[in-house]
Amino acid sequence: MRELICITCPKGCHLKVDEENGYKVTGNGCPRGAAYGEKELECTHPTRVVTSTVKIVGAEIERLSVKTNGDIPKEKIFDVMKELNRVVVKAPVHREDVIVSNICGTGVDLVATKDL
Repeated sequence: MRELICITCPKGCHLKVDEENGYKVTGNGCPRGAAYGEKELECTHPTRVVTSTVKIVGAEIERLSVKTNGDIPKEKIFDVMKELNRVVVKAPVHREDVIVSNICGTGVDLVATKDL
């Protein structure tokens, strides 16, 4: 039995995953927690949503908050962060605008999280 904290929402449920019983998950407050526990501990392919900022010109502030619009493989996080350091966006930008399509070949887009 392994224990972990769910990261799919701010609630942070304390999950217990029974590896010997088909990765049965307990302690989750919703179905997303069960899916997270199974995926994370099977070690088939742990994933994460990345949130960060990129440079923006022509806006009242210098950084635009962004996030991936889906999970990316955990091992790609550092590649994605390197790519973000090279991104410069021109204002205006609207919430959910795609900033980088298919970032690092993940099939996931990087999107703006607010209007600037």
